[in-house]
Amino acid sequence: MFSRLIPALLAVSLPAMAAAEEPAVLNVYTHPSFAAEWGPGPAVKEAFEAQCGCSLNYTVLDSGGDILQRLRLEGSSTPADVVLGLDTGTMETARQTGLLGRHGQSLERLALPVNWDDDTFVPYDWGYFAFVYDTEQLQEPPSSLEELVKAPDDLKIIIQDPRTSTPGLGLLLWMHTVYGDEAPAKWQQLSNKILATTQSWSDGYFSLFMNGEAPMILSYSTSPAYHMAIDKTDRYQAARFNEGHYLQVEVAALVESSDNKTLAREFLDFMLTADFQRHIPLKNVMYPAVDLGDELPDVFDKLITPSEALYIDPAKVATIRRQLVNDWLDALTD
Repeated sequence: MFSRLIPALLAVSLPAMAAAEEPAVLNVYTHPSFAAEWGPGPAVKEAFEAQCGCSLNYTVLDSGGDILQRLRLEGSSTPADVVLGLDTGTMETARQTGLLGRHGQSLERLALPVNWDDDTFVPYDWGYFAFVYDTEQLQEPPSSLEELVKAPDDLKIIIQDPRTSTPGLGLLLWMHTVYGDEAPAKWQQLSNKILATTQSWSDGYFSLFMNGEAPMILSYSTSPAYHMAIDKTDRYQAARFNEGHYLQVEVAALVESSDNKTLAREFLDFMLTADFQRHIPLKNVMYPAVDLGDELPDVFDKLITPSEALYIDPAKVATIRRQLVNDWLDALTD
């Protein structure tokens, strides 16, 4: 009798043991520029999986704005454990969904141009918005927002939609910071120079700008670093504007409904280590959120330095965002 029970017991226990040995899966919502083959995502995945013994899975949405929209749509039933790709323009709106939890991390390692003590969002990089130009198409770029606004209409630019793209929203905030109540009128002046408004940064940069469709695109002051280090060319440069440049901090957060909170917090802690941060400068092409010392590539010394870091507190952004978008839509359709 006992001998007959052993195979039966093994048949029951082996599947259970196999299931128990399956690695935990951490689901991260992010955007294409992070998860792409050329982005930091693959290297981050390899390094974190080696540390945690888990499986890191990316769900790739079109833009930072789409991450927020998906989170709102799914609510507490979302399969996401972490969202990565929100920023200082969208994070307060994301907080107000009530779907994000406290990160529980020490932020002493951060090296940002602004003080940061937020208990929900963990920065993983930062940078300044800038208009990047093709020196083979444009030898003398505008030296200020005002020069760009007043430039001849045959100077064409590519921007991103502020409803779906964090750089697109960043430009609204940049214009608002510089012009205040005059911003809608300035948008009307600028509108005839806009060749295309793309849903995401990637769509505009790779599909249009890099194919020579326009000589200027809304991007980052750090974008030339990639071309200098990887493409070995100085062809693409960022125009330095006299009014200053708007600061963006990109962030990640824990999803409160996650069943993997311990693993999610381990990932958020991992974000602030060199094993994550060393992949930011040339793969996400932004400044790292911590001081990398000598690991920061030399090409970053060749980038423009803004005369002023322009910045609006994220809580205030949440109160003015809708009106700025509506003003922008009105200005571009008049």
